[in-house]
Amino acid sequence: MSTRLGSVATWFYLALALLFIFLPVLVLIQFSFQGGLAPVPPFDGPSLKWWAKVMANRKITDGLWNSLLVGLGSAFVATLLGFLAAYALARRQRRLSGIYQFLLMAPITVSYLIIGMGLQIAFNHLGIGKSLWVIGIGHVVINLPLCFAILYSQLGEHQANIERAAYDLGASDWRVILEITVPMLWPSLLAAFFIAATLSWDEFVIAFLLSRFDVTLPVVIWSMLRSGLSPELNAAGTLVFAISILAVGLVEFLLWRSRRNSV
Repeated sequence: MSTRLGSVATWFYLALALLFIFLPVLVLIQFSFQGGLAPVPPFDGPSLKWWAKVMANRKITDGLWNSLLVGLGSAFVATLLGFLAAYALARRQRRLSGIYQFLLMAPITVSYLIIGMGLQIAFNHLGIGKSLWVIGIGHVVINLPLCFAILYSQLGEHQANIERAAYDLGASDWRVILEITVPMLWPSLLAAFFIAATLSWDEFVIAFLLSRFDVTLPVVIWSMLRSGLSPELNAAGTLVFAISILAVGLVEFLLWRSRRNSV
């Protein structure tokens, strides 16, 4: 009986935690379908007119495509550089490998505000103007350490033994990487890519500091927020949340597939 009560209590606490985490998001989603102008109780709906207005808003749609472009592009570069750095440190032991790992992971400990300010000063000094390309570089800086950590943790001895066997059969470095290492790591590579894309998609501070005319969706939402809450703003926020959840769901599915195949 005590075991059953403990199990019920555990599920109850878990339900409370999930409710605490997702209640604000659920309220946001609910009032994105509000029929009236004021996004406050009582609920007047459901209605899709604010979603239609969001889709017809040129600033929001432009920000959406800009966010997708920056997110996917920066995630690809961060994953590629993270993989190359992880492979180099895992397969080529160096005397200073510990220092290299520390330097690669150091940006995780720094505030996005500090990184954004440093990038802004550096690009101004180099005479490079604000643009989506600059935002993408900033997102590579903040996401590369995470991609490196994910991929470095997956480069175990099992892969190393298969790679050594390929070398013994006469394979070149690039052939081993492309035909042995990458296929074995593809779930981790995709997971790192989607996590980096999700973080880039949601990032505001660096995108705000390094943008001028072409802005990402979080910057567009912030500019709308200055005029107050509205059902249209709730719909835009729900759109951001939905795409983020989709990306995280893909990551979890890929990791589940990877664990299942390794059993």
